[in-house]
Amino acid sequence: MSVVEGELASATPGSAVPLPPDAGVGAVEALFEKPLIDLLFEAQSVHRRHFDPNSVQVSTLLSIKTGRCPEDCAYCPQSIRFDTELEVHDLMPVEEVKAAARRAKAAGATRFCMGAAYRGPKDKDLEPIIEMIGEVGRLGMESCVTLGLLKPHQARRLADAGLDYYNHNLDTSEAFYPEIIGTRTYADRLETLGHVRDAGLKVCCGGILGMGESRRDRIELLRTLASMDPQPESVPINRLVTVPGTPLADAEPFDNFEFVRTIAVARILMPRSHVRLSAGRSDFSDELQAMCFFAGANSIFYGDKLLTTDNPVPNDDEALFAKLGIEAEPGFTHTPG
Repeated sequence: MSVVEGELASATPGSAVPLPPDAGVGAVEALFEKPLIDLLFEAQSVHRRHFDPNSVQVSTLLSIKTGRCPEDCAYCPQSIRFDTELEVHDLMPVEEVKAAARRAKAAGATRFCMGAAYRGPKDKDLEPIIEMIGEVGRLGMESCVTLGLLKPHQARRLADAGLDYYNHNLDTSEAFYPEIIGTRTYADRLETLGHVRDAGLKVCCGGILGMGESRRDRIELLRTLASMDPQPESVPINRLVTVPGTPLADAEPFDNFEFVRTIAVARILMPRSHVRLSAGRSDFSDELQAMCFFAGANSIFYGDKLLTTDNPVPNDDEALFAKLGIEAEPGFTHTPG
């Protein structure tokens, strides 16, 4: 066993020590290559040291501004560069967002996430969003927004407004990234994440599986996430939803077992993070979702729509939770600003 592999084996399962940036690929690759049952056992063991294994955090995601995004992300129906017949809308009124947050809380969500299709917001765009953040906080829910690239002063403004989480996904490995996005760099994304941390906000950051990437790319994505200090508090793992009109419309379906393996490795590398089943879950069987929960996933988006793609209807999630004996994670005590 190499020194790096020894560090990973001794430090990762029982603590939240970030993975060293120079940790060998072989250490993470070895996890992927374990027999699946052994990998799941290790992941579940790590999970139980840090979380209630029968509790799942529930979030709701609302698109507060849809479409006309200038970016060229190959998976995204919101890009103005692709003809996806998406129904676009400008920023929603604050009262409509507040009403949606009320409904989400009544349905059991403890975190309300708001997404707006910007490359990066202008300062004037933040004014109504800051008001939305305040309304969510006053309802006693955690708030999260995803607005694209941020400048340092914008991250500070969001933090001062009481924002809890900022979502900014890396999507894939740095090497594969240019195959998916050409309008902003990996370094741009990492810079925004740095601004978010410097402002004192919690980070929600993950990726998308099934875009044609290799296992090595998935390994590098997880290594990058796990080497962040501190590690992301929330790690959404998305499976590509193919949308007609996008460059990835004809992508091959992603293997279910490889998806479960990725969840398990994410749990082992990031033991204190919430690992979220995100986009693509509407196509998951109950059995696949159960395997993901056993592998260490402990967060979902609740509601029949994510930003623009379908999600399991709430009744289906409630039925699945009942079958598995899972309960929604209790909310937290939010002190409104």
